Amino acid sequence: MKSDFLLAITQLSAEKNLPKEVVIAAVEAALVSAYRKDNFAANQNISVKINSTSGRVEVWAEKTVVELPSDGRREISLDEARRIKPDAQIGETIEVEATPRNAGRIAAQTAKQVILQRLHEAEHSAIFEEYADKEGDIITGLVQRIEPRQIFIDLGRTEAVLPGVEQVRNERYRVGQRLKLYLLEVVRTSKGPRVVVSRSHPNLPRRLFELEVPEIFNGTVELKSIAREAGYRSKVAVAARQDGIDPVGCCVGLRGIRIQNIVSELNGEKIDVVTWHPDVSVFIANALSPAQILSVKLDDEEGVATVVVPDRQLSLAIGKEGQNARLAAKLTGWRIDIKSASVAEAEKAEVAELLAKTKGEAIVGEELPAEIPPILESALVSAEAPAREAAEPLPPLDTALAPSGVPFEPQVTVDKPQLRFAEDILVSKPTKPGAKSRKRKKKGAQGRESAEDGIRLRKMRRLPEIADEGEEY
Repeated sequence: MKSDFLLAITQLSAEKNLPKEVVIAAVEAALVSAYRKDNFAANQNISVKINSTSGRVEVWAEKTVVELPSDGRREISLDEARRIKPDAQIGETIEVEATPRNAGRIAAQTAKQVILQRLHEAEHSAIFEEYADKEGDIITGLVQRIEPRQIFIDLGRTEAVLPGVEQVRNERYRVGQRLKLYLLEVVRTSKGPRVVVSRSHPNLPRRLFELEVPEIFNGTVELKSIAREAGYRSKVAVAARQDGIDPVGCCVGLRGIRIQNIVSELNGEKIDVVTWHPDVSVFIANALSPAQILSVKLDDEEGVATVVVPDRQLSLAIGKEGQNARLAAKLTGWRIDIKSASVAEAEKAEVAELLAKTKGEAIVGEELPAEIPPILESALVSAEAPAREAAEPLPPLDTALAPSGVPFEPQVTVDKPQLRFAEDILVSKPTKPGAKSRKRKKKGAQGRESAEDGIRLRKMRRLPEIADEGEEY
């Protein structure tokens, strides 16, 4: 019986993954509740001790030493007390072994419930202590259950929750998929510890770099800062703590094997590794890679960096939907204003011209500049037109109305060739010999009734010729 009791305790400790001492303490607390309900007073202090080697259960109760005990559960006589403790005195409290011989069915059921409850509490405490120390680290789990607002991850001993806010938008999860997750927080609840994990946290690539790059793990290469847009792109700034070490090369690895492992773990998210520099201008230029930078101007008061890039590199520096510039600003902590070289030169010219005018060096006079804007040019032409008309004399009246005058000749000679040329085109179009010839016959008949001018008479003469050809064909 005793060996069976110890075997059951050992089995419980193995199933719950708890130390044997924790299971024994839980069983002792359960037996205290069970024995107090049937064999002892409500407010009496009792304790249960289980021998870890023999498995024997001993129940000890506190009793008060009196001369003549009236309640045997709470009091003990002086003679009996001195048998247990020779120097016992009246009014003193001593512990007496009071193990009941047989426990009732209700007591056994109560003990079972309390044992399970105590074991759950001990298991929850162990899980909380285990994962509370891992906050900020990477853990691996399997997707167990997918719900609309959250995903449950099986970690082995417990379940973790991946909320919708911490998920990556362009990632698709499936049941049984193995994921590496960033442990965000561990919270105690009435149902046990609640483990919250994340896939979109910026520190997830940081921990992956520590796992894949030994130089970062041992401190030879330091990861200074990181900026991430989960699922799309990340920028990482690294610096070497020892001379002769290439920090970017250490992170990329031989033939890119290290960076490829991290990218595959992040489902193809692009990662830019740049070199950190103590000079802010150089660091900003590195952060905007792969774009080429011509110059960087810093405004310390406003915290703005003005960056000039070649015209062909402007879109590359800004990135798709401003992503490259946005990540560079997060990485460096500066607001970045990107300008092309042509715009920068134009602004410099405007500033120089404004300074020249303020200093009195600009040319002031009534002469117009060499290049006149179109609006001013039209205004000048309209202003000079009345003066020009007044200066030129009008031709004589008889010369203007002469029959052979030049101004009227183009108006007479333009219209007639156009009308005849159009009619010639219409006549020379290929037509079917059947239906269209009949239609033209009708039109020709109408032409005989209504037409009186010379042009239509020529048309009437040509139409019968086409109809005759159709009949012969």
